[in-house]
Amino acid sequence: MKLIFQVLLPTFLLTLLLSCEPAPASAPENGTDVSELGPNAALIRNPVDVGVDNIDTMNVAKLTLAEDNEYAFGSVKEGEVIEHDFTFTNTGKVPLLITKARSTCGCTVPSYPEQPIAPGAEGVISVAFNTKNKYGRQRKYVTILANTYPATTVLYMDGTVINE
Repeated sequence: MKLIFQVLLPTFLLTLLLSCEPAPASAPENGTDVSELGPNAALIRNPVDVGVDNIDTMNVAKLTLAEDNEYAFGSVKEGEVIEHDFTFTNTGKVPLLITKARSTCGCTVPSYPEQPIAPGAEGVISVAFNTKNKYGRQRKYVTILANTYPATTVLYMDGTVINE
């Protein structure tokens, strides 16, 4: 056991240190034509930037949910798939672009509009929770990443799965 710590641990640490790039990834140079980066690159605008003192929170996209950010599905039998649509409106001043929606496990699957949502327009984020092999109280969440302020929105599916 002592041999493992004396030989393998230093080898692992050395491999880890040498396998990483020393420099951070570079961003496009100023003056880069954003049209070369893809159709939505010009829309992506992060209002919060490290080192910026005056954060622009007015001229951004805003994801405003029509209802609460939590869907309480009550009690269901194990094996059911619970689906819920979270309707939202872009109450901001620029088009809203959702870049990613992620969940904590494969049992909770989000789907979202991939095209920009114009100011004043509505969109739907659908979440499906598969209760197979789940028992008891369940609280699953989906994190939405977008060009909004704040940049993340969290949606919850909450309820109890009964084993019958």
